[in-house]
Amino acid sequence: MARNHLQWQSKTVLLLVFPAVGADIVLESRWWLTHTPQVAIWTLGLSTLLGLVAYKVRSATAGAALAGMAITTSMMFATTASFPYLPWKTALVPILVVMILTSLATRVGHKHKQSLGTAESRTGREASQVAANLGIAALVSNPLVQLWLIDHGWVHTRGIVPDATPALALGLAALAEAAADTVSSELGQVLSGHPRMITTFRKAEPGTDGAVSLGGTAMGIIAGAAVAAAGSWAIGGGTPIFVIGWAGGVFGLIFDSLLGATVERRGWLNNDAVNFLSTAGAAGFALLLSLTHAAR
Repeated sequence: MARNHLQWQSKTVLLLVFPAVGADIVLESRWWLTHTPQVAIWTLGLSTLLGLVAYKVRSATAGAALAGMAITTSMMFATTASFPYLPWKTALVPILVVMILTSLATRVGHKHKQSLGTAESRTGREASQVAANLGIAALVSNPLVQLWLIDHGWVHTRGIVPDATPALALGLAALAEAAADTVSSELGQVLSGHPRMITTFRKAEPGTDGAVSLGGTAMGIIAGAAVAAAGSWAIGGGTPIFVIGWAGGVFGLIFDSLLGATVERRGWLNNDAVNFLSTAGAAGFALLLSLTHAAR
């Protein structure tokens, strides 16, 4: 739960994500409606449906549902590369996997988590939580960001499947980290007894910032692999995109725990800021791997 005096950090995350995402949706919708209307109709329709489902099953508040709808729309537009258009060949697939995995993990052992005082609110996630977990994925998947990365030599197409933009591996890594973090945290409280601090390996109470467990970490790594595999299949990236996305997600999961054990425990950052930085770390590590792969 975010500390009250650090709420400005959650608001900052929202401001970093949604002006850019909103502008992208407006521009992309206008372009697709003019050139290929079915792409805009499918994208906007399915994103809206996904948001309504998340709200209906109480996985998200109304604001969070709108936030998720916006991010899904932006990422679906960014990953539309195959024609004839197939909506399941876009970022919709990995986002769905993230949503399903995190929702199920949150519900597992809910009574036990209530007794520990770590259960999520029954109204679901807030908009700032959605922005913190999925915002980086949307920002780095933006076509303008992708073009900038390629033009400045940060991402190369050599050695990667030609019809899959390597820059999309960065967004996939951020999505994989978001799923891995939530699943490891939620299931770790159920599968393991006392977790241990990642910095000292001393036993800690479940839900302690920076505390990790073997069972929870293993489930998080598996969740990250599922998201990376789904995303790689959807965008036609093959093994290179899968490996880069998964490795980035695992790095982000470890980075999240380190931030939790240090700056979050000291009260310098709240959970939204930590999640935002962790997904950024996942994308950054994926970028490093992409550069290494291209240099071979």
